[in-house]
Amino acid sequence: QVQLVESGGGLVQAGDSLRLSCAASGRTSGGYAMGWFRQAPGKERESVAAISWSGGRIYYADSVKGRFTISRDNGKNTVYLQMNSLKPEDTAVYYCALGGDTIEVRTTPRSWGQGTQVTVSS
Repeated sequence: QVQLVESGGGLVQAGDSLRLSCAASGRTSGGYAMGWFRQAPGKERESVAAISWSGGRIYYADSVKGRFTISRDNGKNTVYLQMNSLKPEDTAVYYCALGGDTIEVRTTPRSWGQGTQVTVSS
C-alpha cells in the first residue's frame, strides 16, 4: 500500500500564493504518476493537475492554467503544487493522488491522500 500525506494548505487572501506538498510512502516502487484534485463544498471532485514520473507529461485544468505549477522530486517521493494568484473560487479541499500514468491518475487513481484545506478570502 502507498500512503499519501498532504501539507501546506491554509487561509490566504485573493492574489496570494501557497505551495502544497504531498509525500508518498510505503510501496513506492517508482514509475508512477501523481496528481492533485480539489473538491469545493457542494461540487464534485475535479482533477487540477497531473505529472508523469519523468515530468515530461503534465496536465492542468483550464481553470488553473498559468497560475498553478505541478512539480515533483522523485528522490523525496514528493509532488508539489505551487498556486499563485489565488482566487476565492480556488477554495476547496485539495487531494493528492497516485496512478500508473497521467490518464489513470486523473480518472481512476490508485491511492488518495486525506486532503488539505485551502481557503481564499476576497
